[in-house]
Amino acid sequence: MIRILQQDNRVIKAIFAVVIGAAIITMVITLVPGIFDNGASSDATVYATVRTPGFFGKISDSTTVKTADVQRMAQQQLQQQQLPDMYLQFLMPRAGQIMVERTVLQREADRLGLQVSDDDLREYLEHGPYAQTLYPGGKFIGTDAYINLLERFGLSVLQFETETKSDMELQRLQALITGGVTVADSAVRAEYLQTGTKVKFDYAVVSASDIRATINPSDADLQAFFKKNAARYATAVPVTRKIVFFSFDNSSVPGGTPAVSDAEVQAYYNAHQDQYKTQEQVKTRHILITVPKGADAKTDAAAKAKAEDLLKQVKAGGNFAELAKKNSDDPGSKDQGGELPMIATSSLDPAYAQAAMALSPGQTSGVVRSSFGYHIIQTEEKQPASVKTVAEVKPAIIEQLQTQKSAAAAQNFAVKLAADAKKDGLQKTADANHLHVITTDYIGANGVIASLPDASSLLSAAFAATKGAPPQSASTGEGYAIFQVADIKPAHAPEFADYKSHILDDYRAEKTPELVNAALAKLSSRAKALGDLKKAADEQKLTVKSSDLVGRDAQVPDIGALSGAASVAFTLPKGGISGPINEGANGAVLQLTDKQEPSAEDIAKNFDTTREKLLQTKREEAFQVFVGSLMERYEKAGAIIYSKKQAESPLGN
Repeated sequence: MIRILQQDNRVIKAIFAVVIGAAIITMVITLVPGIFDNGASSDATVYATVRTPGFFGKISDSTTVKTADVQRMAQQQLQQQQLPDMYLQFLMPRAGQIMVERTVLQREADRLGLQVSDDDLREYLEHGPYAQTLYPGGKFIGTDAYINLLERFGLSVLQFETETKSDMELQRLQALITGGVTVADSAVRAEYLQTGTKVKFDYAVVSASDIRATINPSDADLQAFFKKNAARYATAVPVTRKIVFFSFDNSSVPGGTPAVSDAEVQAYYNAHQDQYKTQEQVKTRHILITVPKGADAKTDAAAKAKAEDLLKQVKAGGNFAELAKKNSDDPGSKDQGGELPMIATSSLDPAYAQAAMALSPGQTSGVVRSSFGYHIIQTEEKQPASVKTVAEVKPAIIEQLQTQKSAAAAQNFAVKLAADAKKDGLQKTADANHLHVITTDYIGANGVIASLPDASSLLSAAFAATKGAPPQSASTGEGYAIFQVADIKPAHAPEFADYKSHILDDYRAEKTPELVNAALAKLSSRAKALGDLKKAADEQKLTVKSSDLVGRDAQVPDIGALSGAASVAFTLPKGGISGPINEGANGAVLQLTDKQEPSAEDIAKNFDTTREKLLQTKREEAFQVFVGSLMERYEKAGAIIYSKKQAESPLGN
């Protein structure tokens, strides 16, 4: 065997390479547990796991999408769209999909070597979209101001810079994928010929509100409409219920404020120590001599030399604060003698943080190089990461436990009262506990009970209960109510006389569009027959208005945006009359009076801008195709694994 291997025979060597490779793969399959397990994770903190498609993706590193991050994005969307909290569950799947797509794109960008360096980041912050905020007039706002600015948005420096790097990497990926997209000159000219055309027209408006005001049916017409739409009105009057209840608030629970023992405080403290941890922090002064991004060696050396000279002055007894005021390039701290507040080291430049923590309070560093330039650092105070003692947090724990005990006592009291009421009745139970029984009028599911801070839980429970069912309890926000449903009026059709005004509104709402369309059709037909919109409008006693010379992005009074149905104006010849245009409150008929198409000179002047807009549109389309194809490849390969919780959710993926 050894002699065979020693022979210079490529075929034999290739055979043995295959055999050895197969053995290695077999070992991997045998020794790596769960290598072919594509099952969903049961970890509720993980929304999804993304790994590289294919066999080796099963043994390579993976990226997790955290449920908390998905919830945070969904919450931001909820706030931006000003939606009620109940819509959060509907926003979660979309937010999750966005984050999974972003993770897949991030891995693809990493695979293509598009990572962003610290120098790239600094260049972007200094000259990109954040430049006016972070580098007004070309000068950095200062570490202190930088940290405070980010904290207003709930971000640490590390979090912001990590997310910005990620955004930059994805921008590089999009530029790489769409770099080959082109637009033909003929397409650019055709686009501007369309977008640059302007028109002027006369138009007669048929107002829906005016038409509606003319609809005055007789009682017989309304009764016929009411009868015809009987199914529509069968439950027009919603179900209502009469509720009998008595209530109490937490402060009136027998026993008063509950006591909390030291043992309970200690047990709570032990179970919640993560809440009492403090980060490593440091308070410093510094003098910063900045080094511009991309500076040559000479500029860097000059900055370093200046810092070293200032360090000599400090060591010779110079006043650190005065030297900082006169020489520091950090505008956020120089006026305070270079002083920065107590800051978590995780929010500082790593080199700065390491140097500051290595000093004892009162000590001064040597010249320290960070991503901003050269620093001289003086540490004033250090606070190591620690956990607050139980004595420090005892008052807060007692308050928390008393709140919990009060809530539990109120709930237990409500259970007892409900049990007593089942046995003795509401009135007798209320009397025995010096409480007052109230009987509501018939009330709807979304009604208000004036005597309760929050009646929503009570009404929800009452509308799920049957008439005469045993008493039960419901939260009122500040206590509990014990209630019974005394009577139920089911949803039913109204009496015609009681509901006449609503029936009239419905009748008009149904007839108005028909009459508007009929009036528009008549106007258009007559105008085309006469070849004159104004004459046709005069016959129907309608006012004719004239537009300005406008483009496709214009808004015209009583018509609205010309990007909708009214865009037909751009297809009409001069003097041409449109058909009915009906987009909501008003309808109209147009007659074109002028049309100006862009000249060859106009097209040439706007050629580059138009090309860029078209290119941007086509690039976005091309990138969306790429994203769709990439996601399909990952999904088909089982490289995106959603948690069981997401897979089982009707709103999940």
